[in-house]
Formats: sequence, structure tokens, C-alpha cells
Amino acid sequence: MTSKQPVPSASHSAAAVVPAPSTIKDSPAVERALNRSKIYLLVSWSLLYPEDEEFLEYLRCGEFVEDGRTALDTLQAMLDGNGGERAVQKIHALKKQLDVAETLIASECANWQLSDLQSEHRRVFSNVITLDCPPYETLFGNDHVFAQSHVMGDISGFYKAFGVELSKDIHERLDHLSVEFEFMHFLTYKESYSRCHDGAEKTQIVVDAQKKFVKNHIGRWVPLFCRMLAKKADSGLFKLVADMTADWMDFEMAFLGVAPQPYTETDYRPATFNSPEGQTYECGAQDQGNELTLLLNEVGAQSFLDVKDKDKEKDEKGPVGTA
Repeated sequence: MTSKQPVPSASHSAAAVVPAPSTIKDSPAVERALNRSKIYLLVSWSLLYPEDEEFLEYLRCGEFVEDGRTALDTLQAMLDGNGGERAVQKIHALKKQLDVAETLIASECANWQLSDLQSEHRRVFSNVITLDCPPYETLFGNDHVFAQSHVMGDISGFYKAFGVELSKDIHERLDHLSVEFEFMHFLTYKESYSRCHDGAEKTQIVVDAQKKFVKNHIGRWVPLFCRMLAKKADSGLFKLVADMTADWMDFEMAFLGVAPQPYTETDYRPATFNSPEGQTYECGAQDQGNELTLLLNEVGAQSFLDVKDKDKEKDEKGPVGTA
């Protein structure tokens, strides 16, 4: 994702993900937002097709597990009752998943070459859109192209409301799970910034957007996707990613206090998506150099509630995506 107003950037390494002033130590809410942002980033990155060795090296050197543990330890220490016992249980489950990840990386991934990671990604996701576990929201619960258009337009409206654009360096659809998780990574990071600089009103806008995006989007389709991914992968890295993502989504629903209506296996009736006049979206969760650009628009999402209907009308008139 990219922004029309460049601001601080963060790479996938943990040191860059949470560059924070010392005052953050005095604010549990800021710490919670920062470390939720980190987990979203880890999952987002793990689901992308590996174009180079950066993510593989991140696994092999142990930083993936280390950064995940650090984020979860901080979240647990700073929960202060948010999400109740369910949130605590999910943090414990995620920590156990990271223990499994550490063993897996030491026994398998440590000896991988880039081609091995790419082959494993292709085995699970294939070179085309696989219907066994497609990482695209609009293929869930939308058996008609018009329903897909509506969902794609709503996702686009969220991105536009916060002034973010999708990178052209890696071509991916805006409803790809990695892109949607990066958007949540951005929103949670922006929440931490807003709590330090913008005050309660703007902060609440960002928090409300998180709740709406989880309730209306990722909270609906990601749980089913994770079950499908776990079944397709059967074992190995992406089976682990599926299990971690499922636990993380459960944590987020508890933490944010939202109850999405999740899709079930009987709701999965994908339709072929054809955009009008051959138009396509070019989007990606990474920009050049595999860096995620954090787009902290200081105006915040002031127009979020106002422009939703306007964006929806605009999107319905134009192309909304392609498979």
C-alpha cells in the first residue's frame, strides 16, 4: 500500500515496525495497538508469494518467532481486561503456535532455498486462483458478480477513506488477505500514532474503522479460509500460518468486541469475476524493496463516515476488480 501523503515507513523487521517514543511505555493502549499492528504485519507478509529471500531469511534467522513472541508478551501484559478470558486464551494458543513454528523452522526451513519456499507456496496456492483455499474475500459468500462488485467497492471505500493506495510494484487484488491484513496493520499503527498526537475524537474514528472492517470483512471470511488452507496445506509452514491466523482472528473479535456473521462451507459458492471492459486493479501488500509504507495521514479518517456513501456510488459506476 502507498499513500498520497508520504510519512514514516516501516520494513518487515520488528525493529522498524515499532519505532516508538519513550512515552509509549506509559500508555498501555498505545502498546496494545502497536503490537496488534505487528502481528497483522507478520501474517500479511507470510501469505505473499516470496519474490526474493527476505522473508525466508526472516524465518531462518529466528526473527519471525522472536518478533511474534515479543508482540504477544506485550499484548498479554497490557490487555487490562480487554477481550476478557477469550483474548487471554487466544494469546496462549498463539504462543504455542510460535513454539511449533520455531521447531518447524529449525527442522525444515533452516535448510530451504528460495526455490523451496516458492514451491511450497505454489503447492498450496498454485499459480492461478485456487478454489481449494482462495485468499480473496470476494470468492466467499458471493455467488454473483454483482455481489462481488458490492464487496469490492466497500473494501475500496475503506482504503480511500484513509488516503491509502495499493502499490503497483506487486500486482495483487485489493481483496487479497495479505492486503486486507496490511490495511489492519496500518489502522492499528495509525491508532497508536493517533493516541499520541491526535486526541480522543480522531482516535475513536480509527478504532471504529477497525471494528467495522473486522465485522464486515475479515471476520466473516477469514475463519473459513483458514480451515480451507489448513486442509489444503495439510502440514508444514502454511498449515501453521492457517492455524495462527485463525487464532489471531478469534483474538481480534474478542478484543474489539465484535461478532461477525462468519461464512460456512455451505456459503462457499465462488463465481467467476469479470470486470467491465477488461479493467483491472493493480495492488499489492508490499512496495519496492519489500517494504511496507506506513501511511499516517495526520488528518486521520475525518471523512470516513461522510464519504462511505459517496465512494460506494462512485465504485458502482466504475470497474471494481478482476480475477
